[in-house]
Amino acid sequence: MSLESRLLSLLEPWRQASGWVVAFSGGLDSSVLLHLLVRLRANHDLPPLSAVHVHHGLQADADAWVAHCRARCAALGVPLEVRHVRVGEGASVERAAREARYGAFAAVLKAGEVLLVAQHRDDQAETLLLRLLRGAGVRGLAAMPASRPLAAGHLLRPLLEVRRAELEAWARTAGLSWIEDPSNADVSLARNFLRREILPRLERHWPAAGAVLARDAEQLAEADQLLGELAALDLAAARTPAPHAWLPLPSLALAPLQALSEARQRNALREWLRPLSLPPEREHWTGWVDLRDAAVDATPCWRLSGGELRRHGGRLWWLSGAWLAAPPPAGEPWLAPQEPLALPGNGRVWLEGALPNGALRVEYRRGGEVLDLPGRGHRDLKRLLQECGVPPFVRERLPLLKCGDRLLAVANLPQLRTSGEGAPGLRWQPPTGGPGLS
Repeated sequence: MSLESRLLSLLEPWRQASGWVVAFSGGLDSSVLLHLLVRLRANHDLPPLSAVHVHHGLQADADAWVAHCRARCAALGVPLEVRHVRVGEGASVERAAREARYGAFAAVLKAGEVLLVAQHRDDQAETLLLRLLRGAGVRGLAAMPASRPLAAGHLLRPLLEVRRAELEAWARTAGLSWIEDPSNADVSLARNFLRREILPRLERHWPAAGAVLARDAEQLAEADQLLGELAALDLAAARTPAPHAWLPLPSLALAPLQALSEARQRNALREWLRPLSLPPEREHWTGWVDLRDAAVDATPCWRLSGGELRRHGGRLWWLSGAWLAAPPPAGEPWLAPQEPLALPGNGRVWLEGALPNGALRVEYRRGGEVLDLPGRGHRDLKRLLQECGVPPFVRERLPLLKCGDRLLAVANLPQLRTSGEGAPGLRWQPPTGGPGLS
């Protein structure tokens, strides 16, 4: 089967997309992909075809590359959008450039459109080796998926089963010209070292090495899918409602996780933490064991990238963003209590019920506070919060409504209001902004 026919077959499920957008660098791979699509367009009813070129500004010839891409697209009758990006500083220029590039792709892609990327089988083999040497887990070793959601559309890699040598042979037969990035010869870059030094030696000894590595990536992708399905089953039992509906913190019941084997515990937690934090390194999982096995009355904490995991009341709680900093020690005078009051670093509050007489303040616990409750008299606030099951990390930032030195109400706990008919209540919208809290 010809390369054109294979490409058309692979793209058949996406023929109803609102548009096909080619990630066009001007290099060999994307040049072949674009020309193949233009040839297919001449004989088949395809979605509107366009291209996007990302200008990284990392090479002296970057402007000349833009000119080349504009000329090729104009000759083919394909609209081209050029996106300029700024590559952030960091230990890996390759990674920073990739992140900037995919950020530009996501910004370009409209609802229902498909981004076509020309990565091929050799790229897949390189990616697998690179991630293996970096100690990636099963998800990382699954390497590049053939398709995945991207922004409002989808990303496709229709050439993952095609060798670079086949693309080059096709390009030379078709008389194509393409850009050669001089950085591709720099073997100090990890991917180039694998491409130029390691993979050729492997294929001299094992001619099918590239194909085998690409197949391994597919099998690892299937294994990762199965692990994800297992994690979903295990997490379903732990996703019970938290006792305080007003508390916008991701949480899990601990007991269902404790009933699992340690490997399944780690698998479930990796899945749950995926949108919240970078995955913990293997040696860092001792923090989970310490958290899980701590005494019932302990307040353990497992610090992770972007936040921390706490334990209270038989639950795991994820804290990030504003929750990692204590609220200001001083309170806030409430000069206009008929209006909501913004609390620095701690959300906002508003009154419920009758407006009290006197100057009002919103404060936080300092210790020793008492509350006059109907039928119970003066009660210690610390003990009341314990009775209500409020986690310790919430108690220190829970707003208190005061009139002078008198405590009138505790936010979001209607049972903790001062005595008297029409006693005021205090509602609190806790802070958001960290991962998982918005």
